[in-house]
Amino acid sequence: MGSTAAEKILARAAGLPAVRAGEDIEAKPDFVLAYDFPNYTDVYFRQLEEDFGINRLKEPHRYAIFIDHLLENASPKQLEQQRQTRAWCKRNGVALYDRVGIGHQVAVEQGYATPGAFIVHFDGHISQLGTYGSLAIGLRRNVFAAFARQTVAIRVPETVRVDFHGGLAPGVMARDVFNYMLRKLGPASCRFQVLEIAGPGTASLSLDGLQTITGLAMFTGALTAFVDLDANRLSAAVKRARISLSPVASDPDAIYAARHTIDLGSIEPQVVVPPTPADVRDIRDIEGLRVQKGYLGSCVSGRLEDLEIAARILKGKRINDGFDLIVVPSSEEIRRQAEAKGYLAVLAAAGAQISQPTCDHCYGHLPLLGDGQSAISTGTLNVKGRMGSVRSDIYLGSAATVAASALEGYIADPRRFWGGNDDTSSN
Repeated sequence: MGSTAAEKILARAAGLPAVRAGEDIEAKPDFVLAYDFPNYTDVYFRQLEEDFGINRLKEPHRYAIFIDHLLENASPKQLEQQRQTRAWCKRNGVALYDRVGIGHQVAVEQGYATPGAFIVHFDGHISQLGTYGSLAIGLRRNVFAAFARQTVAIRVPETVRVDFHGGLAPGVMARDVFNYMLRKLGPASCRFQVLEIAGPGTASLSLDGLQTITGLAMFTGALTAFVDLDANRLSAAVKRARISLSPVASDPDAIYAARHTIDLGSIEPQVVVPPTPADVRDIRDIEGLRVQKGYLGSCVSGRLEDLEIAARILKGKRINDGFDLIVVPSSEEIRRQAEAKGYLAVLAAAGAQISQPTCDHCYGHLPLLGDGQSAISTGTLNVKGRMGSVRSDIYLGSAATVAASALEGYIADPRRFWGGNDDTSSN
């Protein structure tokens, strides 16, 4: 009987020849990641010193902290916490990525997304590192164990495999693929399991697109996601990898909790309808619904592909009067690339507001919505109050859908605008 990729990675991390789903093990993460946030990292840092007597972490190279929340309109208390975080990282020799982008994206850029690595974080969206063959799990507050000890206690998860076939139709993006998958499989289809993406159709999806899919895995109930690497994706990951590990793949005779097949060519644009992230509908069923705000960003969007597609749709046009479009590149590296390619100039000329890379719009620190307003967003969640007033509505879709809707002032099918000018530069 073969092993899944998750079983192989956890066996190595536990120093065992093999493990099976359902076993309780102690595994040593290759990397422990966290973002600076009140009542989270500040509590960890204090507990380490006061309760455990740990004044300096062992193996500090395994740790990294990201300052990506509360970058704008921060209170004096929040600014003081950031100062303390900088001091703690310097004192412990821990890598700090300060205001250079959303941590999950920066983690990829800085090589933490290493094929075969076991990674832990507080936040479940770290699953997107699975695009590069890592097993990256959000442990919530249990991640503190990874700061206080060398290992974490974990039950080896089962794996659900989804095989993609075919390719995307014009106007359809990876966000639509995930939403369709969620609709087909259900919000509890991978509960406490690993969502493994494989099949020949993965070759038709970009790394940016796969990061969108894996970054949203939690909405199927999954602990994390893992992509079966091909030669191109493996090469891209190895170029940045911080450590050298043997990449893994599931064995042909591995045991899966379930297996599914999805034809990418059959998918049309999808929209998630409030107030739950599980209510997914074909765009044709809600097209024409009035929206006043648009948000293109977050850890699962805002990458170069998203910005390029939005610029293609908006080039030479103006967004609808009375519509506000906020564009947030996921990192400074992406912002520089998008600026060099002219995408940001095109978006600004169309009337979009370009923000620094931050999580602040997505989780509501910088509220976008007032009473009675609606938004079309590439953010992660659409629950009431997520982006402002509890008496507002958030619809979730692809970057293409956000851009098309910005032009019309209502939820619009991006396929109507897909054949526009392929030259998205500002010149």
